[in-house]
Amino acid sequence: MKAADATISYLELLKFASPETIVVITALAVLAVGLGTGRVKSTATVSTVQRARSASNSATAMGICSAVAGLGLAIAAGVVLQLPQGTTLFGGMLVITPFTSLFKIICIVLAFFTVLLIASQKSTPHPGEYLALVLFATVGLMLLVGSEEFLMIFIGLELLGLSLYVMTAFDKTDIRSAEAGLKYLLFGSTSSAFTLFGISLIYGMTGTTSLPAISQKLASAFPTSSGLLAVGIIMTLVGFAFKIAAAPFHLWAPDAYQGAPVPSAGFIASASKVASFVVLGKIVLVGFAPVRGSAAWHAMLAGWSPVLAVLAALSILVGNLVALAQSNVRRLLAYSAVAHGGYTLIGIVAGDREGFSAALFYASVYAVTLVGAFGVVAMVRHETGGDDFSNFRGLAFRSPFMAGCMAIFMLSLAGIPPLAGFFGKFYVFSAALRATPNHGLLWLVVVALLGSFVSLYYYLIVLKAIFVDEAAVPATHRVDSLSSDLLQRSTVIGLAAAVLLLGIMPGILATRILATVP
Repeated sequence: MKAADATISYLELLKFASPETIVVITALAVLAVGLGTGRVKSTATVSTVQRARSASNSATAMGICSAVAGLGLAIAAGVVLQLPQGTTLFGGMLVITPFTSLFKIICIVLAFFTVLLIASQKSTPHPGEYLALVLFATVGLMLLVGSEEFLMIFIGLELLGLSLYVMTAFDKTDIRSAEAGLKYLLFGSTSSAFTLFGISLIYGMTGTTSLPAISQKLASAFPTSSGLLAVGIIMTLVGFAFKIAAAPFHLWAPDAYQGAPVPSAGFIASASKVASFVVLGKIVLVGFAPVRGSAAWHAMLAGWSPVLAVLAALSILVGNLVALAQSNVRRLLAYSAVAHGGYTLIGIVAGDREGFSAALFYASVYAVTLVGAFGVVAMVRHETGGDDFSNFRGLAFRSPFMAGCMAIFMLSLAGIPPLAGFFGKFYVFSAALRATPNHGLLWLVVVALLGSFVSLYYYLIVLKAIFVDEAAVPATHRVDSLSSDLLQRSTVIGLAAAVLLLGIMPGILATRILATVP
């Protein structure tokens, strides 16, 4: 079914946009709850009793706000499943297909786990504002995933970006959080400028901002397209390379991952990456399909494919090599994210349904793994006051369950079978080898394999600190001394179980993604 744009009523439009509307209403409700409850007061004029009562009110506000946010996200996910499939509104501004519905649900689920991690940190000041930012960012993700029109994609990017900038700088007690937020803002603004300039050039040369219409225009103009069109395509790709932290446009990622509050870093590393890869794949495989070119080693041809192939190779090499020199787990995960972005780009470079679905499966399982890893980091940071390698020493003695979960996450990121990360890499590499005649992308797969071997070393360094190194705490504190609450532990264990399940039965998600990819 395709809705008639000229005759659609506001009530019908509200029905089609009901998931986004529900999340927005939930964000406003969370704001109201947060503003109507007590805040943590830390001034010198406040007595100890008043400060304790204020902290208790803040914990209560966190619980209520988290419950409202989680309920709103659950309702939105249920409504997504009820939407009429095959609907396109306003030239692709809102597209409802099994593909867009699936990834809206994935983004909502990742946001839900982020809310659970935030809820476990009961001392967070201004919980209403913090959770509202997560929800507004989720709306941006849903707009990104559910659109095939450049203007709506840009609006979604900006809504997501503005929310993430504030989430990164939210911890006003940590100077690194403010620095990370400022760097993220500057790099994000630069990427938005590149993206908008590129879109304007593409619009000027094609006369449309709809991805299918751009594809038709490029098909009729190629190979006589002007240089301005090529510049517009390259600038758009550069803008998205900033968003996915692909080298050499990754410089914001290490500081943002290390300085941001841990739940914010987890959300940036997971949900925003999934949505960015979904929209990047739609842009190049739908909008720029006629100017694909070739990245095959024996038949290089100008187009977006060799540009993304170079970005993928650089990301894999730079991310893995620089990660070797890190001593902080969050910075290590940031450079690891650069490398994993390169692995995911390989599937998009393959340029077919199998490659795109493999890339999205990889991005999805990587996102689940990263949320879990940051959950463990949050617990260690709460207990020890830091997240360097030294803070993870002896974690196996203090909390065996959390150490086991971290081992699952690290080994999955390294691509060790039978975990989900192994099958993600297997699908991506297989799709790349099948995509071109005579294994034209073999060179890129070889680079990725070398990067995977290098990454195994620094992931094992983290596990060495957890299981082998002696803890720098008294021996009396070595028996399950992590004081995190049941909700946080349950969330991390649930994510670890999901990584195991997707490794044992990857078809649960991979088959569904392949069946919905257009």
